[in-house]
Amino acid sequence: MAEPRERVIRVLIVDDHAIVRTGLAQLLRTTADLELVGEAADGQDAVERAAQLRPDVVLMDLSMPRLDGIRATTRILADNPDTHVLVLTSFSDQTRILDALHAGAEGYLLKHAEPETILSGIRAVVAGGSPLDPKAARVLLTHRRTPRPGARLTEREREVLRMVGDGLPNKVIAHRLGISERTVKAHLTSVYQQIGVTDRTQAALWAHRQAGVLEPTDDGAHPDGP
Repeated sequence: MAEPRERVIRVLIVDDHAIVRTGLAQLLRTTADLELVGEAADGQDAVERAAQLRPDVVLMDLSMPRLDGIRATTRILADNPDTHVLVLTSFSDQTRILDALHAGAEGYLLKHAEPETILSGIRAVVAGGSPLDPKAARVLLTHRRTPRPGARLTEREREVLRMVGDGLPNKVIAHRLGISERTVKAHLTSVYQQIGVTDRTQAALWAHRQAGVLEPTDDGAHPDGP
């Protein structure tokens, strides 16, 4: 009886630098269980190629023209949730790491990683693991130990910020909440200070990224009326 064949993991490489794609392609060819099925030079190309090729793993860069790796990850996984995304990038800042993982990436490695680390990372995400570069792991640990931004917002401030995130102007927010525009502005001033932004656009972006922080609390208390 013939032995069952080892599963071959189909990989799509996404990077805007040809020399990086070439190096990764050569690396994949050194293995029997990993197969290069395609390459993409930017995020938009990645979305289209992933829809066509249905790879098991997308090896994803983050900083690319047309569409960055984070938005490309979101679109690829929305279309094919069975695909696994492993980030391979030069960036190790907290914002990119958290945004990539929130978008659905299952691992985060840096380009200076040893070749075997990259190969092992590809296998790991398929097996249900979450390979992380030590810098990325430290960022996650620090993030978990740090109180979430916005944790001290009042329920009214959360309501105002949710509506800003929905694109509503102060006049509409005031009408919906039964408060004055001046009170809305006062709430926003407090919100800006607490979440570390300086304008409405930044606040709206923050609201979208931190949607879970803005979930209504159970107390239902409003300091300035219904």
